[in-house]
Amino acid sequence: MTDQFDVVVVGGGPAGYVASIRCAQLGLNTACVDEWINAQGKPALGGTCLNVGCIPSKSLLESSERFAQAQHEFADHGVKVSAVKLDLATMLARKDRVVLELTQGIEQLFKANKVEWVKGRGQLQAGKQVQVTDRAGKTRKLQAEHVILAPGSSAVQLDSAPLHKDIVVDSTGALAFNSVPKRLGVIGAGVIGLELGSVWKRLGAETVTLLEAQDSFLPMADEQVAKEAQKSYTKQGLDIQLGSRVTACTVKGRKVDISYQNGDGEHRAQFDRLIVAVGRRANTHGLAADEAGLLLDEWGFIHVDDQCRSNLPGIYAIGDAVRGPMLAHKGSEEGIMVADLIAGHTAQVDYNIIPSVIYTHPEIAWVGATEQALRAAGVKYNSGMFPHVASGRARALGDTGGFIKLLADAQTDRILGAHMIGPQSSELVAEVAIAMQLGGSAEDLGLTMFAHPSLSESVHEAALALHGHAIHIAPRRKH
Repeated sequence: MTDQFDVVVVGGGPAGYVASIRCAQLGLNTACVDEWINAQGKPALGGTCLNVGCIPSKSLLESSERFAQAQHEFADHGVKVSAVKLDLATMLARKDRVVLELTQGIEQLFKANKVEWVKGRGQLQAGKQVQVTDRAGKTRKLQAEHVILAPGSSAVQLDSAPLHKDIVVDSTGALAFNSVPKRLGVIGAGVIGLELGSVWKRLGAETVTLLEAQDSFLPMADEQVAKEAQKSYTKQGLDIQLGSRVTACTVKGRKVDISYQNGDGEHRAQFDRLIVAVGRRANTHGLAADEAGLLLDEWGFIHVDDQCRSNLPGIYAIGDAVRGPMLAHKGSEEGIMVADLIAGHTAQVDYNIIPSVIYTHPEIAWVGATEQALRAAGVKYNSGMFPHVASGRARALGDTGGFIKLLADAQTDRILGAHMIGPQSSELVAEVAIAMQLGGSAEDLGLTMFAHPSLSESVHEAALALHGHAIHIAPRRKH
């Protein structure tokens, strides 16, 4: 027997569950197929992001930052704290509680919106059918007018550093260490490696070494931001070694020995724990039966157009399984777009306005084009920058590192990008993203009134600085 639906969504992560809810809101009979099993051995919605990604990592980042503040910063505020002690078990339990509350919240949203949650692994068959296999091996077939594929992604593994129990781990394992490693190694100095390395350095790791194969640091970010970030991370004790490729890894008891190469030759190092954080791969293996005819590219991504239509009529794909940055909010917006298209509405995602954030301290965020991209494209632009050290609110917070930079078209003044490093950058970047979405100019931001004192004033001042009108910093010297 085959169950009939208007829409079947394969995957219950940020792309899939959002698409499911939106479809249901639009009056479509919707089922969401998901196979995730949580740490308690029970089915859970939310995918990687909520279960072992965005949410638990941000929980530990927040907790570890408060621990570090209590140790090193409270005294400057006149708050005397003695014998600050880490209770790692409680910290991890809080992280797990946050995750559980949110994943259960999605389950309640499914019930409220009448989305049927089908537990098991979904595979696309020919003729818009999805076959679901549950944990017991029992199968069920779902038929739909439309199918949305949102299988998510998994951590890339390295042959030179295979995972080994709790010694050599991926990002999931790095969120569940039962003790603070004295010597921590991280393969990869990208977003995930930096965030996880920051957590354990704050919690007491004596050394944290990040081995990055690329020769440049954070090449996707603005060059000036990346330079400032590397300086800040180094000051915090993160040892970032660029151009370093791991060639071998051996676990001996509770230690891991690695060999790596860089411009200075061959090196060896020993760590208590090693995190492999070298990127993610789309979960498309076995997602579609051969007879379905789903087209994948050479990297395993599902081939889609600008509105996430696959090569098969009525079959869409969204999130980490398609082109573009592997970001939860990008997948969610694609899910909403596809649901609206299925319902007969007009919808489009603007892929030029996708905010990116690194949740370290200081936070890093950007949206739109970088200076290096504009230079390469031959686009004439103006830039305006405002340092947080000149912000009254940042001084009151005691967090004055970093800056906000805005880029605008030299002719039209339309905002082309924003790049920031410093307190609450993850929140401040949204102000510029909204302005860009509305086609705003730097002058528009400059004419907008911001609350004083607030960190958002730095966005205002950066917009004013584009035309040499910033109030709280001295004007640039003219040569």
